[in-house]
Amino acid sequence: MVISVDRLFEAHLVVADLDASIAFYRDRLGFELAHITSSRQAAFLWIGSSGTTMLGLWTGGSAPQKTTTHIAFAAALDEVIASPKTLQESGITPLDFDGHPTDQPVVIAWMPAASIYFRDPDGHLLEYIAMLEEAPSPDAGVLTWHEWRRSRPPEVNSQVARVLE
Repeated sequence: MVISVDRLFEAHLVVADLDASIAFYRDRLGFELAHITSSRQAAFLWIGSSGTTMLGLWTGGSAPQKTTTHIAFAAALDEVIASPKTLQESGITPLDFDGHPTDQPVVIAWMPAASIYFRDPDGHLLEYIAMLEEAPSPDAGVLTWHEWRRSRPPEVNSQVARVLE
């Protein structure tokens, strides 16, 4: 089985001066600043409407992926949730946010979005991602899919269940 990719969701660039790059993309190109992670020396900007396409900027050497190449593909939530098994069946190791093998997506709570990572033959970090229709939780960090679901009110979980049916 193949995951049906809808579009390119995000791209990441390594930059020499994070503040200058934020100013360039925000002030000159009109991208909306979405989030800054000072501890990782990274910033994220929305391209177009919020939640549609994102640009990540990383000060050289600060990316958690320890690589300068990362591409995320937008997919339906049910496919992102099923993707660890699909990837494994294809001989690809699904990875969590920190690059460890996993059997479930993670939720990046500040967006929020569900995602799963994996590598191509050249070591490029690839990702399937689906925006969630829930309020962002900027202080929650990155959680496993199961942790995120347990932290949601029952009515939100029932809405998600209907989407996944």
